[in-house]
Order: sequence, then structure tokens, then C-alpha cells
Amino acid sequence: MSTITKQEGYPYAFDTSACATCQGRCCTGESGYIFLSKSEIMNIAKHLEMDVNDFGVKYLFKKGYKYSIKERKVDENSYECIFYDKNANGCTIYDVRPSQCKTFPFWDYYKTRVNELKLECPGIIDV
Repeated sequence: MSTITKQEGYPYAFDTSACATCQGRCCTGESGYIFLSKSEIMNIAKHLEMDVNDFGVKYLFKKGYKYSIKERKVDENSYECIFYDKNANGCTIYDVRPSQCKTFPFWDYYKTRVNELKLECPGIIDV
């Protein structure tokens, strides 16, 4: 079974097997936003066996009219997703992670920034 995925309109492919060795570069580094839909919020809260409001208070912050997952500051210039745990092999909510996480690295932003993406993700392959 191939670990290479491609998506129409993207000038690169992605080797999913690279995730096993990269130590969550897409979950760590510069600060950013992981926005969630209402259904994603409800699914993650249910997965964590939490009340939706308690989940929101503990794990989300509002940015404009959207909600994003909180981050932990690792050092002066580095952050990591609150659900990333390097000791637990990555994402602690992997099965219910937001669509923004599921679709990485196939984001419109990277269509014209492949070199930038390669610095973050070792699984990027030129096609």
C-alpha cells in the first residue's frame, strides 16, 4: 500500500510515512490558528468526555468570530498545539482532529510556497 498521497492542483505529493519521524513539525513551531467548526468542537468534547462549554473554556480561544485551539509556549519563539504530546507520539485527539489538521499539507497557502512547506514537512515530494 502506497504512503504517497496527491491532490489535484498541488505541485507536490505527500509521503504520510514521514509523519512517524518528524516529531510533529506541523503541530509545533510558529504560533498559528487551528480553527474549528461547531461540529468539530462537539466531536472533540465528546471524545474527551467533556461538557462542550468546559471544553471551550479549557482548550479554545476566540479569534474574531471563530474559535481556535490554544497553544502552549515552548520557548521564546516556539509553540505547540495543546493537544500535541511528543511523549505520546503526537496528537492526543488524532481520531477526531479538525479538518484543518486532516488536510495538511494540502492547504491553498502552500500551493505557491512549496519551499517554505518543505522546511516544515519532511514528507513533501516534488511531482
